[in-house]
Amino acid sequence: MTPEEVGRRVVELLAPVEATASVSGGQGYARATVDVPPASWADAVRAARDDAELGLDFLDWLSAVDELADGFDVVLHLWSVAHRHGLLLRTRVPRDAPVVASVVDLFPGAAWHERETHEMFGIDFAGHGELRPLLLPPEFEGHPLRKEFVLASRVAKPWPGAKEPGESEAGGGRRPVRPPGVPAPGEWGTTPTPAGAAGAGEGPRGGTPARPARERPARAARPSTGAGQARSGAAPAADEAGPLGRPLPGELPTGPPRQQPDPEAGES
Repeated sequence: MTPEEVGRRVVELLAPVEATASVSGGQGYARATVDVPPASWADAVRAARDDAELGLDFLDWLSAVDELADGFDVVLHLWSVAHRHGLLLRTRVPRDAPVVASVVDLFPGAAWHERETHEMFGIDFAGHGELRPLLLPPEFEGHPLRKEFVLASRVAKPWPGAKEPGESEAGGGRRPVRPPGVPAPGEWGTTPTPAGAAGAGEGPRGGTPARPARERPARAARPSTGAGQARSGAAPAADEAGPLGRPLPGELPTGPPRQQPDPEAGES
C-alpha cells in the first residue's frame, strides 16, 4: 500500500472519529501520518495493528514533541513487517494536563518508550502502572526535554558568550559557577588563576592541580671497570670478577702486537 492508501485506511477504520491523514517525507522515503484525538489514541493503535490490510505489527518507537503553549504531541511509529509500509500516529495533549492512554497492553515493547517519555516530558500514560524513572536518578527534578527546562550549560556560560572577557559585545566570559557536587578549588589542591582570568575550577583554564615533587632514588656508586684498572695499572679486586668467574677485560692476557705483512715485499 502507498502512504496515501495507508492514511485513508486508518481514517476509515476510526470513523466516525475525526482523524486526519497526510503524507510526510521526501521522494526517497514517504510515510503516512494520521492525527487522532487523545480519547481515540489506543483505539487507533489497535485498529492499525489488527487490520489485515495494514498489518502494522511492529512498534518502532514512541516519543513526544514540545509544542509550547499548544501542548505536547505524542508520536508513535508503527511498521508492517509483511507489507513493508509504516504509519506515524500522532495526538496532542494539553500542557496543563498531559495524559494519554497507555498502549503497553497492545505492544509490550512500549513500556520503556512510555517511561522515557514520562520522565523527559512529564506526560502521564494512563494504565501503564510502572512509570518509574528509566534514565534519570529518582531525586532528579524537572523534565529535561521540555523547552522551558533551563540547561545547566547556559548557567555556567551565558549564551551567546565569549571564551574570554572582551571578545564579544555581549560582555561574555565564564562565570565562576561550579557544578553541584564539585568541591571548591581550595579543597582539592588547585592553583587559583590570576584576577580577570576564568573562574577557578571550571576546566583547563580554571587552575591546575598541585602535583607533589617526585623524588628520584639515589643511585649507588658504580664500581670501576676492568678496562679502567688496566689503564691505571691496578689489579681488579676479588669481588669485581666477571660473570660466572670469567676474567674482566683488563685481566685478559696480552701478547706482542701482531705484525702486518708488507705489501711491497715479494714472496720468498
